[in-house]
Amino acid sequence: MTDNPSLTARQQQVLDFIHAHQRETGVSPSLREIQAHFGLASPFGVQRHVDALIEKGALQRLAGKARGLLHPAHHPGSALVNIPVFGVIPAGLPTDAVQEADTHISVDAASLGVRANAKLFALRVRGDSMIGANIVEGDVVFLTPREPRPLDIVAALIDGESTLKRFLLQRGRAFLRAENSRYPDLIPSTELIIQGVMVGLLRTGTS
Repeated sequence: MTDNPSLTARQQQVLDFIHAHQRETGVSPSLREIQAHFGLASPFGVQRHVDALIEKGALQRLAGKARGLLHPAHHPGSALVNIPVFGVIPAGLPTDAVQEADTHISVDAASLGVRANAKLFALRVRGDSMIGANIVEGDVVFLTPREPRPLDIVAALIDGESTLKRFLLQRGRAFLRAENSRYPDLIPSTELIIQGVMVGLLRTGTS
């Protein structure tokens, strides 16, 4: 990532951590997570750094969200994309979910790290099997249809039933894993179809 000359060294470190957390989990870290990462005694110091990053245009806050989801600032040439929301995806045991577009969400394509013309869709999360990846019930996940890589979080049809899980390969065989130890690995008996790979997340709850 290119350093911003207007930022202090610590502000740049905080910005890099936020971006890395977004890439790895699909959601921005909370103030307490940033505080813990840098070993700071108080969240107030973190808040000052975040406020400075927003003021300098390095970040923008998604208004009205309890977690204060932080997105990279809008870049010249990026554009809002209108993403269809296809109902609910179980983040639990797979279910036979019917997916019908019931609404749309407008999102800055740059904030998801994708091109404005990328094919995207969104699903609402139900269940707690992905809490270890900081994905909770009520979140909206943004996905793009492409071939998954190991450790990608995917929306999948496994033996005809839909679920949101982490994609893994072992000895050339694909399977799905929850981010909650209460749920078993899912090994397909007949088929595993990856419908989309997660590229971002919108927190709509209060966690």
